[in-house]
Amino acid sequence: MKARHSVRQYTSQPIEREKIDALNACIAACNADSGLHIQLITNEPQAFSNFLAHYGSFKNVTNYIALIGKKGDGLDGKIGYYGERVALNAQQLGLNTCWVALTYSKSKCAAVIEKDESLRCVLSLGYGVTQGVPHKNKKPPAAFYSADTDAPPAWFLAGMEAALLAPTARHQQAFHFTLEGNTVKATASRLPLAEMDLGIVRHDFEAAAGKENFQWA
Repeated sequence: MKARHSVRQYTSQPIEREKIDALNACIAACNADSGLHIQLITNEPQAFSNFLAHYGSFKNVTNYIALIGKKGDGLDGKIGYYGERVALNAQQLGLNTCWVALTYSKSKCAAVIEKDESLRCVLSLGYGVTQGVPHKNKKPPAAFYSADTDAPPAWFLAGMEAALLAPTARHQQAFHFTLEGNTVKATASRLPLAEMDLGIVRHDFEAAAGKENFQWA
């Protein structure tokens, strides 16, 4: 989580077959667990060949992960949660990613999208020209949570640290956590993409806090 930063510019180095296989295995597990239709697309430059991609400073993007699921309530949160799992798996494999909601061409995306499905977002993928840079938080961690104790347990503070490392749209960090005993509630604002952001944040909080230490409200 600490090593993962948004990367928009990539080298021409191809992704090795063993890493593609590992990513596809991770994606298959996520799809089986969630019912999503996440797909890895390789050697396909068209989705990032338009003006929007140029405006978003994307360069040499020929690989991406399409985050797709059945239309309905809760889709964005699920996309965020499982998309972050795939993004972190890519980071573990030595690859770089960036969450992209708008600055690419949906019509040129090569993924298979069924009639009852929606393409909500993609992850650009590849070997970055750089490893990206971390964002500095504008507020202290305490501004993002409330607790029923003046001394929250270590697992909760570890989860909050991870939550503040998580990527959010325009780094808006429009979320809040509430701790009561060992129950955690996570809420999002009504800003655009906030529910997807919350799914990403929930994943990272859970991974760092340890699922055995708490339950979601």
